[in-house]
Amino acid sequence: MTPKQTGKAYDSITHRWTREGFNRQNGVAAYKKALTFLPDTLVTHNAAALDIGCGCTNRFIPIIEEARLNYEGIDISAEMLKLARSAFPKHTFYHDDICTFSLPKTYAFFSAWDSFWHLPLDKHAPVLKKLVSHLPSEGVLLFSCGGVDDSGSHTNCAMGPEVYYASIGINGYISLLIEEGCFIRHIEYDQYPEQHTIVIAQKR
Repeated sequence: MTPKQTGKAYDSITHRWTREGFNRQNGVAAYKKALTFLPDTLVTHNAAALDIGCGCTNRFIPIIEEARLNYEGIDISAEMLKLARSAFPKHTFYHDDICTFSLPKTYAFFSAWDSFWHLPLDKHAPVLKKLVSHLPSEGVLLFSCGGVDDSGSHTNCAMGPEVYYASIGINGYISLLIEEGCFIRHIEYDQYPEQHTIVIAQKR
């Protein structure tokens, strides 16, 4: 599946994130932890954060803004962004594919919560390299991924429409980040025995 097809799939299931039973605490602790690694020297009046696959709940905006960063979001789903923009019309949201998106600036903080695994398998390494290249020294990257042993991809219809998932494997992510000059600050299988994995890296 292409990112555009994934975006169309999410267009049809935005209700899953707006329903009353949605867990709005999902990911909050990880964001708070990641932002503790961000040094005060990077928090200037124009320091920015980009939330990749930002979705429609906007639940991470207050956390990022409490860290004194200017929030921006990007998502491939037009319907997700329509909801996000309606709640925060003055914020910057990009309707685009992070694989081809030209990052407009350096960001002190990148996050990709439950979105990175939807990238085509061959785009994981290039996108990670692009993000690290747009971090300043001591900038922080947070993402969740499939913490599997081996690289691979699959699709399933667990949420309704067919959705694509991929991972380069936990060692693939860690070795790439180290090669790109990052320290690994935190790894957690936060839903063990499921393979949902949190990675926090810092560029040095």
